[in-house]
Parts: sequence; C-alpha cells; structure tokens
Amino acid sequence: MEINLVSDTITKPTYEMLQYMFNAEVGDDVYKQDPTVIELEDTIADVFGMEAGLFFPSGTMANQTAIKLHTQPGEQIIADKYAHIYLYEAGGASFNSGVSFSLLDGDQGRITAEQVAGAINDPEFYHSPLTSLVCVENTTNKGGGACYELDELQKIKTVCDAHNLKFHLDGARIWNALIAKKQDPKSFGRLFDTISVCLSKGLGAPIGSVLLADKATITRALRIRKMLGGGMRQVGYLAAAGLYALDHNVIRLSEDHRRAKELAGILRKTSWVATIAPVETNIVIFTLKSNYKEAEVIEKLKQKNISISAMGQGKLRMVTHLDYREVMHTYVLETLSKLAL
Repeated sequence: MEINLVSDTITKPTYEMLQYMFNAEVGDDVYKQDPTVIELEDTIADVFGMEAGLFFPSGTMANQTAIKLHTQPGEQIIADKYAHIYLYEAGGASFNSGVSFSLLDGDQGRITAEQVAGAINDPEFYHSPLTSLVCVENTTNKGGGACYELDELQKIKTVCDAHNLKFHLDGARIWNALIAKKQDPKSFGRLFDTISVCLSKGLGAPIGSVLLADKATITRALRIRKMLGGGMRQVGYLAAAGLYALDHNVIRLSEDHRRAKELAGILRKTSWVATIAPVETNIVIFTLKSNYKEAEVIEKLKQKNISISAMGQGKLRMVTHLDYREVMHTYVLETLSKLAL
C-alpha cells in the first residue's frame, strides 16, 4: 500500500468522474462553443456571485492572467513573502507582466490591512514603483493551509479602494477555506476584483482552474489567455471533471481537515518533532529537533511506503486529500507513533 502525502495534487479521477468526463458534451472552446466549459464557468461564477468565469488549464496561468489584467510593466504587487505567485510560479509576474513585489512578513502567509497600508508607495514619488495590486492566497500553501477571516479581507479591500488598487485572490484551496470556516463564497465575490478557483487540488479533478471577475474583465482575460497559450479546443471533457467534483467532493473536505489535525496530534507526541504549524485545513507543516535530519525522516517513512515532502528551511509537509483513505490514515498514525530515528 503506497501512501502519498506529498500534495493534494496527486489524486487520480475516480471511475465515476471518468464516466462523467467520457459522457460530456463538447465543442470548440476557442470559439466559445463548448457547452460543458460554459456550464462550468457559469456555475462557479454563480457560486461566488460574480458575473463571469474563464476556464484555465492551471492555477498559475489564471493567476498570471489576473496580474496582467491589473498591472502595467514597472508597477508593484503587494503580497505575503510566502505567496505562491512569488515563490512557485517561475518568476511569471516579472516575465509576463514586468512587475515587482513588495513582500510582507505575515502570519502563516496571511497579511493584514495595516501591513498593506504601510507598503503602498506614494504615487507622486516617481522614484518608486507604482503600487497597483494586492494579492492574497487562501488557504496559504507555505503557511500551512491557514485561512483568512472575512473581516480582515474586508479591511484590506477598504485600503485597496482608498488607494485605487486592484484586489486578487489566489484561491488555490479556497474550497478548503470555505468548508473549514463555514464561509459564504459570495462574500468573497463581493470583495475581490478577480478570484482564481482551483479544481485539481482538494476537489480531485485532474486539471483546471477558473478565473472569476466581471464580464468586461473576463473578455480582456480571454485575449491574455490566448497569448499565454491557454486556448483549448474540446476541453469540455476536462471541465466535466470540475462539474463532477463540485457536486461530489466539496463537503467531504472536512474529512481531509480532520485527518490532518489527527496527524498533527500524533506528531506532537513524538520525540523528534520540534514545531508544528497550527492546522486549520489539510496541510501539516512541521520542523525537526536540531539533532535530526529531514532527509532521514523522509527516507524512514519511504521505507514504510509513506511519501512526504521537504519545503526547505528545515520544514517538512504532509497534505491529506481525496485518495488518502481512512485505512491509510490509520496506518500512518500508527507508523508515526512508532517511528524510531
């Protein structure tokens, strides 16, 4: 029994999802003639109370499109130092949009309105880049799956409005946040100019993200997607996986959150773990005591058929997901409690 806790992106479509994909009605989406893609875009836009959506092959392309929509070359984005758009999108913001970052030292990847206000450059001071966009990530990847509170996001929105800044949400794991915090997705739709919503992480679809905004912005995004190579043809087969996931895999995210918290509970009892980041959703990030090596722990667990990942700076990560079943969870808990280093 191989158990992969490296990421929630490693899931494979279930038989039922594959059948739903196989039966999808499709057309040429470059001509906006794929009915299944249109249904997915409209469905997610409606969930968040936004006017329109656009299907993308990846969350990175959706985020990069949002950055291009809201900035001009030479301008600056405010984000947390752990932001995915800064750390894990291959320098796309500088390559595609010619922008720089003002990075804030937030709490588990979450920034505050006070920090944002303090990072905005004076638009009259032409020696500094013009601040034009604020990006937040929910849940935070490198921050250990931490979730934003809506009231803090509203405060950031107020700062953005006061300084004529655009506000983008990297919703790579937004479904996890919605379930964990029992939040209304339409509350997010009212706050952000654009939201990227991922389907291939917690929801178990093999591919896909949807960018949400008003209709005029999505019309502009269509051109940018084309320039980035994101125009696809009979992609309804893939969009169907997203529709199936929305109907079947959202509520069950609470199971992933429970298992992650139980993993953290076991780790706290071991003799070799130094710190564990607070666990709200499906990500467990921990560090080892100084006399233990990350590679040693990874190898010991690999010998037990359990895969986890290193995040650098002494951090290790486990991520629960759709394919991580209860029988696997029981085995991992027992293995961690007995692991000798």
